[in-house]
Parts: sequence; C-alpha cells; structure tokens
Amino acid sequence: MSLGRVYVTRPIPQAGLDLLRQECEVTVFEDQDRLPTKEEVIEGVRGKDALLCLLTEEITAEVMDAAPNLKVISNYAVGYNNIDVEAATARGIVVTNTPGVLTETTADFAWALLMAVARRVVEADRFTRAGKFQGWGPLLLLGSDVYGKCLGVIGMGRIGQAIARRARGFDMRVLYYNRRRVDPAIENELQATYASLDELLQEADYVVLTVPLTPETHHLIGPRELAMMKPTAYLINPARGPVVDEKALVEALKSRTIAGAALDVFEEEPKLTPGLTELDNVVLAPHIASATTETRTKMAIMAAENLLAVLRNQRPKHIVNPEVLK
Repeated sequence: MSLGRVYVTRPIPQAGLDLLRQECEVTVFEDQDRLPTKEEVIEGVRGKDALLCLLTEEITAEVMDAAPNLKVISNYAVGYNNIDVEAATARGIVVTNTPGVLTETTADFAWALLMAVARRVVEADRFTRAGKFQGWGPLLLLGSDVYGKCLGVIGMGRIGQAIARRARGFDMRVLYYNRRRVDPAIENELQATYASLDELLQEADYVVLTVPLTPETHHLIGPRELAMMKPTAYLINPARGPVVDEKALVEALKSRTIAGAALDVFEEEPKLTPGLTELDNVVLAPHIASATTETRTKMAIMAAENLLAVLRNQRPKHIVNPEVLK
C-alpha cells in the first residue's frame, strides 16, 4: 500500500528516488536542462501528499495551496530560504532539510576556490589553452601566497569550523566572526580568535563567507565592507549569493579595491551581474560546492528519509519547523 503521492521538482541521485518509489507513487520533473517554472511546480504538486524540492525552487503559499493534502516539504539542501516556512507551519506542513552531510565537501570546495583565485589557476588554464605559454618566466602569472597568511571566516557553524580546521595545514592565523562566540574549546581546537566584523575585514588576507541567508545577512558584504578589506585580500563566497552586494563587488574588483574574489553562488542565480564575467580577478563556479557523487547521494537519501518519516507519521531527523508537530 502506498504511503502517498510525491512530487520531485528535479532529478536527484537514484538512491533517493529508489527509496521513495519503494513506498510511494513518485512523479519527477525530468527535464535536467532547465529549472521548472513556478507554474510547472504548482501543476506538479497538485494533488500530492509530499514535495521534494531543491533550493532553486521557490515554495510559496501559492504552491502549497495547490496541494491541500500536502504533509511535508523536503528540501534537498541545508538552507531553506527558498521555502516560506511560516506559511508551511500555518498549514501544518512539515519542512525538512539536509544538514551536516555536505559540511566537509563544501569546506573542501571553499579551499579549492581560495587556492584557485590566489594562484590564478583559472587564468593560467585559459592562458595555456590559448597557446600563449612560451616558456617559464619569473613574472608570469604571479599570484599570492596562502601559507602563513590570515584567514577570516564569517560564520562559524559546521562549515566555517571545517574550513578553519583545514587552515592549520597552511599555518594560518584564523579570525572568525559569528553572531555569538563559539565554545572556548572549539576556539582552542581551531586556534581561532573571535573578532568583530570590521576587525576581521581589515586584517584578513582571505575572507570566506559561510553564513546562511537571512534578513540580517542580506548584503552583509557591501561597498562599506569591501572598502575595509586590504587591497591584497580576496573574498570567497560558497554560502549564498545575496550575502554579497554583487554590483558593489564588481566595482571593487574593477578598481582593485580588493585583489580578487571566488564565487560559487550568485545574487540572482543563475543570472550573473553585468561585468562579472569580463573580470580576470574572479573565479566563477556554478553552485557546485557540494557536488561530489558521494555527498549528493547522501543528500538524496537524507531528503527521502525525511519525507518518508512524515508520511509514516514519524518525526523526521532533520525538521526545520518542529513547532508544527504540536
């Protein structure tokens, strides 16, 4: 007997779909080459008991009202700013996410971005492919050292801590800014020093953002903050695009207010702010920080298990709005 009807807004790794299909009737938006439109999401969820969606889909009250029997929205992501959680709670709909599973993978990629922009790897690749490499030269594509420099981490949650932990291998001084100081034992383990946002921006050679997107963090990095950074500093954003004022960043990169930036996320994703692609001192990636086969499969399984738990009238492991169960 089926637990219910499920709509999945994008193809996800097979392991997650297999779990769902064992107990549910599953419909998947199969077009891998584009995002579903709002109208397609509404039509897809109509008459369904559960929704498994991605961060790319905006799940509004209108979407929820298309499915009066909707019991759960399982987000295939850690963040859930794409979902109107208040509206879901008001309708008795459980919202879940996939925290923890992508911590180490995302931290790895933050370092990949940092190293790529510091050592001009993408520039060097283009240079070599274009046939411009005529032999070794002492001034060819000079980058910046990472070893022994100062790393500033804005947001010291799971991912921020994982990024800071890796800095020990580069003998870096670590500063961090967070809404509140972390446990002294964690500070000691990471050899990280708490600083105000302004202090961190003024001192760090590499500023890495790992904050969630909230009203407080929207445009956390804007013209004022960019002007505070060293002209030799780099900004790394594997968090959420709107945390950075992208227009201000383009201007800061053009004027060399900062040395460079590396972005995995964008303010109006997948659109890019005009001027960004024309700059050599920025590395651009298409939101792939968690994109390893292992991690994306774990996320799919976790999202499926969260969804199935609700349909079985059980408490899911990763619930965003626990008050709905009361």
